[in-house]
Amino acid sequence: MSTTTELLKGAAELFPDEVVTQAHVRHLELPGAGTFALITLDNGLDHTKPTTFGPQSLANLDTAIDQVEAEAKDGKITGVGITGKPFIFAVGADLKGVELLKRHEDALAIGKGGHDVFKRLSGLAVPTFAYYNGAAMGGGVEVGLHCTYRTVSKALPAFSLPEVFLGLVPGWGGCVLLPNLIGADRAVSVIIENSLNQNKQLKGEQVFDLGIADAIFEGADFLEQSLLWTASVLKGDTEVVRADVDRGEAWDQAVQRGKAIADGKVHGAAPAAYRALDIIAAAKNGDLRQGFDAEDQALADLIMGGELRSGIYSFNLVQKRAKRPAGAPDKSLARPVTKVGVVGAGLMASQLALLFARRLEVPVVLTDIDQARIDKGVEYVHGEIDKLLLKGRVNQDKANRLKGLVSGHLDKAAAFGDADFVIEAVFEEMGVKQQVFAEVEAVVPEHAILATNTSSLSVTEMASKLKHPERVVGFHFFNPVAILPLLEIVRAERTDDASLATAFSVAKSLKKTAVLVKDAPAFVVNRILTRFLGEIQNVIDEGTPVATAEKAVEPLGLPMSPLVLLELVGPAIGLHVSETLHGAFPERFTVSPNLAAVVKAGKRGFYVYDSGKPELDPEVAALLKQGDSVLTEEQVRDRVLDAVAQEIGLMLDEGVVAEAQDIDLCLITGAGWPFHLGGITPYLDREGVSERVNGKKFLAPGVASVPA
Repeated sequence: MSTTTELLKGAAELFPDEVVTQAHVRHLELPGAGTFALITLDNGLDHTKPTTFGPQSLANLDTAIDQVEAEAKDGKITGVGITGKPFIFAVGADLKGVELLKRHEDALAIGKGGHDVFKRLSGLAVPTFAYYNGAAMGGGVEVGLHCTYRTVSKALPAFSLPEVFLGLVPGWGGCVLLPNLIGADRAVSVIIENSLNQNKQLKGEQVFDLGIADAIFEGADFLEQSLLWTASVLKGDTEVVRADVDRGEAWDQAVQRGKAIADGKVHGAAPAAYRALDIIAAAKNGDLRQGFDAEDQALADLIMGGELRSGIYSFNLVQKRAKRPAGAPDKSLARPVTKVGVVGAGLMASQLALLFARRLEVPVVLTDIDQARIDKGVEYVHGEIDKLLLKGRVNQDKANRLKGLVSGHLDKAAAFGDADFVIEAVFEEMGVKQQVFAEVEAVVPEHAILATNTSSLSVTEMASKLKHPERVVGFHFFNPVAILPLLEIVRAERTDDASLATAFSVAKSLKKTAVLVKDAPAFVVNRILTRFLGEIQNVIDEGTPVATAEKAVEPLGLPMSPLVLLELVGPAIGLHVSETLHGAFPERFTVSPNLAAVVKAGKRGFYVYDSGKPELDPEVAALLKQGDSVLTEEQVRDRVLDAVAQEIGLMLDEGVVAEAQDIDLCLITGAGWPFHLGGITPYLDREGVSERVNGKKFLAPGVASVPA
């Protein structure tokens, strides 16, 4: 029994529930190029269950390579190819197995096992070919990098090395082979930049343009054309020429660029990107064995670290929990929605109208207080559809249809008389919203759902004066609507199951991540962000310099600093939400006099950008009235994290959401909090904040940490 077989056998015993990928070998006669062995990776399931590499799957590929290695040695074949099942090449290591690992040596075995199998492809006596026919990620990309040549389908929808995004490094050859194939700068873009940019995917043509693939073919007959191309390469009719890799100063500059990207995204707080860059830097000498050993070590260290466990936890939240919202009623109760009404025609209302028209493809009617506003709203939607047309996201026929679905009307009765779902997006003031709902209720059918996009007001109070409060539901989107996936669905005290089920059904059609939340002040994201920003504002008001307060939370690796976030939200909206929460919880939520002064002065934020980066606006600095209590960065960070941990604990006690997992799902999908934090609760647990503040951790051992 080989060492590799022993490693994989031991690893397979730790992971009995692996979805096993088979490696089928078949032989083809290539025109003029002899007998060719083609390995197909297939787990026996359709494309919704992508092919992965767990230990048994790696062992199966190892066995297939045993066969073709012997055939190549005996001169029975002229080459070996590897491809995937329809629509899927392979999407890397099976994360369900990784999260079960408890020991460093077991993690090391996974790294070594993958390397030992994959690198055999480059050691065969005949040329090897990878045919990227469909989605390829992580280990799926890396198995192809070990081959002599690669082709890619023009129809390939997703190609990436997402490991850094999750808290790992490409550990089966990616950090070493990719820069040696396409140069360090391009490799840094794929491994670091794309990964930290919300796991950006490459399309087939980009894979070819980067030089990762040597040839590109149409999706319809991709394998046939790849095999014909392979025959011409084997016969010597086609010569593959690749650009020389610059191993001089350009390599070092690429690594420095990668570090700058990592610093900008995670501020040194998450190790994966830096470990990957260290390996890329060392790969400059082309020593593959040394590079593979470094990948093994980095992989094992990171698998046993909290960042990866938080990353996998985040991945499971977004991929699994998001698809089965906790507490959602039976979907069979949902009613069909064939027409949507939008009250308001401002920017938010117009974004909603565009989203409903695109996703539901039903008529959408906007209303407002005058025709000019309505016309402007409809014009905005039509303009956005034209942009989609220019970008090739829709064709002319689809654009015309979508435009035809969106209209406006001054008369609510004419607009909403046959609507099934009406959402308001008007001024955030209770009296205004109650009046709007009263007007809408008078004209809509009895079955129609009345939804509010309120960010902080009580949905129960909003519905309290209606004849049918049971059909009112909170439907809180996040700005920008087209980008942020979260939709907080709020059940008011009298919301019935059918209305709630319809809301969840609509959310699914809109392709949003829906989380059920209780009708509590500011719901989830805005409540946590307001407490977070409020504590930052408090320490500034008390005397800590703005720069110190901002820098204190950099280790969290948030998508933007607190005051830049406040600028994005809008100081006036931030002030309004803090006033709402101060009214509900005066002992914990303050209303900053400095923020009020900034709003009163009409300032859009604390910063100016004259130099290209944020600098404190002198006019804002002149408005600030500070005390003389100056805290260090560490003191600020402790205070902010303590406040957040306390608020989350109270929200869970109040039943605002079902579990801590829903808090994290909301922060990841609604506020862009990093995957490597797991949202926030795994980080608070790991740093000891949860126990310091609440006397217990938010999550059970092994949920977002190494199992005990």
